[in-house]
Amino acid sequence: MIDKSDIGMWEKLRRHRLAYYYILPSAIVMALITAFPILYQIWMSFTNFNITNLRNPHPDFVGLGNFIKIFTNKVPLENFNFWRIFAFDVFWTFSNVFLHVTIGISLAVALNTPRLALKKFYRTLLVIPWAVPSYISALIWKNMFDVDFGAVNQILSNILNMTVKIPWLTNPNAPIKIFPFLSYAFYADLITNVWLGFPFMMVVATGALQSIPHEIFEAAEIDGVNERGKFFKITLPLIRSAMLPAIMLGIVWTFNQFNVIYLVSGGGPLGTTEILVTQAYKIVNPGGLYGVASAFGLIVFFILLAITLITNRITRATE
Repeated sequence: MIDKSDIGMWEKLRRHRLAYYYILPSAIVMALITAFPILYQIWMSFTNFNITNLRNPHPDFVGLGNFIKIFTNKVPLENFNFWRIFAFDVFWTFSNVFLHVTIGISLAVALNTPRLALKKFYRTLLVIPWAVPSYISALIWKNMFDVDFGAVNQILSNILNMTVKIPWLTNPNAPIKIFPFLSYAFYADLITNVWLGFPFMMVVATGALQSIPHEIFEAAEIDGVNERGKFFKITLPLIRSAMLPAIMLGIVWTFNQFNVIYLVSGGGPLGTTEILVTQAYKIVNPGGLYGVASAFGLIVFFILLAITLITNRITRATE
């Protein structure tokens, strides 16, 4: 006996088979390049897959062993502490995104001033950090933080009229005592990533600002609203729908900002600037622990999923 619901499904497939034929090639390609690696990674995360299994892919099943190793800090990496790195990664992400949004909106509002001369030139100039490949910017900034020949120390020396030799990338101590877990290298990474990240928020905010009818601001002026009131009661509420998805995207990008951390500070000194994604990389290279790294990747995915859902719930970004 044939189920009526199955008849309905097969009838729909038969009627629309031409459309399915059209998308079949792309569906096969997507399955090969996207779905298969994801499923393979999930399988590897439950095995002891290591470098010896590259030629003989028959590792032993270890269940949740890789996840337990990660959560109990038993991964054979120097200075590995999952919970410390996770807390640092969260702080790193939200401090960066806060500065990206604040600077981006401030510049967008400033450049949205009517009758401002050379407005297009300024906008083009400020987008350059975003246009340059991030790994090139990161390498340039790393050289700029050199203790002896870097531009940052030389500029500070000229400003303060004294020789400044701040060991930005080698001193594990905290320059600001109220943040004892933040070494000099954190501030070097922060400056680099803020320089890279604010143009995106500025571009999004600029687009949102230009969609606000100017008559609203004129009506507010007639009602006696000052500039601060117009910003908090008109500008921010009306650009909110554009900024919130950009902020969520910025959180995901910054949480996994491999280029800046790895190329500027290398996660050092003494692992003080490691984030989860740089640790995952080091588990593979030079660790060769592919099973543990796969489990690490899944953990990072679920952390980002949780952060995104919580942020979406609080901000109602998709409503």
